[in-house]
Amino acid sequence: MRRTASPISLILLGLGTFLLVLAPMLAWYVEPRAAVNPIDIDTTAVYRGTGSVFDTEELETVPGQRITVTQRVRGNVAESERSGDAVWDVTTTVDTDKTLPAADPHDALDFVPHRWVMDRRTTEPVHCCGEKPYIEGEAYLKFPFDVQKRTYRWWDNTLGGTVMLGYRGTEKIQGYTGYRFTGTVPPTRVGSRLVPGSIVDQPNRPQVLAEEWYSNHGFVLVVDQATGRVIYAQTGPRRTLRAPGADKDAAVLLDSRKIAFTTDTQKEAVRQAKRDSGQLRAVGVTAPIGAAVAGFVLAVVGGVLVVRGRRRPESDETPDTSRVPLTI
Repeated sequence: MRRTASPISLILLGLGTFLLVLAPMLAWYVEPRAAVNPIDIDTTAVYRGTGSVFDTEELETVPGQRITVTQRVRGNVAESERSGDAVWDVTTTVDTDKTLPAADPHDALDFVPHRWVMDRRTTEPVHCCGEKPYIEGEAYLKFPFDVQKRTYRWWDNTLGGTVMLGYRGTEKIQGYTGYRFTGTVPPTRVGSRLVPGSIVDQPNRPQVLAEEWYSNHGFVLVVDQATGRVIYAQTGPRRTLRAPGADKDAAVLLDSRKIAFTTDTQKEAVRQAKRDSGQLRAVGVTAPIGAAVAGFVLAVVGGVLVVRGRRRPESDETPDTSRVPLTI
């Protein structure tokens, strides 16, 4: 008997081998390259809460005001393609009901434009492309991919520095589980501004270069583990003025213990987190496991068929030459 491998067995063996090679490539090569920060982002997050706000017309702090913070993030595609990094332009406005709606964001209680540049894979700050301010830390508008259960250095733009945010377990937002991080900011001088002396208890001076102080009652951030997307954010800012060299606050500009994502913002953040983490899971987990299992089965079946071969009987009879005419 002689053995020959059938075409189907070779096809199965080859396909199984291909899938076995493909599985680790998807997990170790393709998936990390799929986890990149976008350059064409265009999102808006809205925070709401209540607190005390300084009324510039009455020159006094008014309590019980509804506060709305609107944060718009737009990717600068041209700058991103030129630099190879993610260049995001960010505007943050703070309003009360008195300044909403505003045709011009500059009419808001506070308006802050800035630019964040980051490495598309690591989310680490990159200092180029007109970045302003000089952002540091490990996270700002989002965390890195594959968030770990540890403390992160979060950039606080009002502080102009980083805040240590510690891991505090998990929390469900709109039915979706994320990692919870918290942190606070002690009273810190962040700048100065020229104000009437009466605002900082110096009525005999028409103008005073008052010290501006900032603290935060507490940050709460809930983050999608796979993508680092923030699905819930809460902040408690307190901004005050002090007379030069004074130890106590003379005027409160803004004070709220809780300004947080609105329900609509939470739902949209969760929707995007589910979509993006699902895509990463498909490339990094589901597809590799499926490819490995299918490849193993096909390789085993193909290998068995190759070993067994296709049996073809060989004739044991010798040719009968008695009837073959002789030629002379």
